[in-house]
Amino acid sequence: MADPIASIVSSVTSAQGTAPSTSSGVTLSSATDKTTLAGNFNTFLKLLTTQLQNQNPLDPLDTNQFTQQLVQFASVEQQINMNAQLTSLVTLQKANQINSSMSFLGATATVDGSSTKVANGKGSWSFSVDKPSTGTITIKDSTGQTAYSGSFPLNAGNQTFAWDGRGNNGTQWPDGTYTLSITAKDASGQSVAVSTTVNGTVDAVDLTQNPPALSIGGQSYSLDKIKQVVRPGL
Repeated sequence: MADPIASIVSSVTSAQGTAPSTSSGVTLSSATDKTTLAGNFNTFLKLLTTQLQNQNPLDPLDTNQFTQQLVQFASVEQQINMNAQLTSLVTLQKANQINSSMSFLGATATVDGSSTKVANGKGSWSFSVDKPSTGTITIKDSTGQTAYSGSFPLNAGNQTFAWDGRGNNGTQWPDGTYTLSITAKDASGQSVAVSTTVNGTVDAVDLTQNPPALSIGGQSYSLDKIKQVVRPGL
């Protein structure tokens, strides 16, 4: 008995690889796969019926082969349905991420990061220290040039550092993006971990990235960097 299952699976695989893409995902590919599978299954049944009608009574065909081929057809159909369902879930997840990102526009967000936009001589960073220590704060501009540096006693917990945009010599630095770094040590001279965050208004959302990225003060942040969001007017 000729085994048509290999050519059938090959047809389905070919359809999956050559189906045109659409903006909605694999809807067209899934439909093509199901059509191909249905057509091949009907062909298989015709071959099976013809072989049963013309088999040699003294040497009948092995019914186990028929059963195995039917099981293979069912497995291929289940795989096609599962692929379509997984694609639908991915599409829904992307849509939810887009909707969630768009809702942040105009809101004030606190995100993990060390760079913020200084405008009109005002810039601020938030940071957290595990225990009391002495920290050296350094602020650099977008080119890496040091704009300000100073040492301060740091309390344990969350706190804010506000900068007026002036360097150590009193020079007013231009508006732009500045990066803050803190090196802290405790009373015994051991290093203390410091985590920094920045606050700013979400002024744009980049939907070309996956997941979408928020633009705050000219910097791009992924959704997992968000620590807090305050809606406009609150």
